[in-house]
Amino acid sequence: MTNIMVFVAASSLVALSAISSAAAEGDAALGQKAFQRCSACHSTTDQKKVGPGLGGVVGRTAGTMEGVRYSAAMKASGLVWDEATLDRFLAAPRDVVPKTTMTVSVPKPEDRQNIIAYLKSLTQ
Repeated sequence: MTNIMVFVAASSLVALSAISSAAAEGDAALGQKAFQRCSACHSTTDQKKVGPGLGGVVGRTAGTMEGVRYSAAMKASGLVWDEATLDRFLAAPRDVVPKTTMTVSVPKPEDRQNIIAYLKSLTQ
């Protein structure tokens, strides 16, 4: 391979890495729109609805918000809501916490990443 071909190949890999990293981080503005499906049960503050308020959820231990009726499974889960845990939970809540009362999933990875970016923006 010539030096030019090696440089082009390396540059392409760096560009693809940057693109996939940005996609993995999500877009908070798109996440705010995607969150609309969640807003029937969740607020973006500490206000409780059917489910807990999600303001400040990133870093919170699952099942610990005062005044919320959590399932016994959620209280006992020991989960801390970080990006990876939120992604897995939003993809398949009952696979992560069997017997959770949350039944709605977010099947598209890009929607999950955007929602997570939005949730993170609520705590900054």
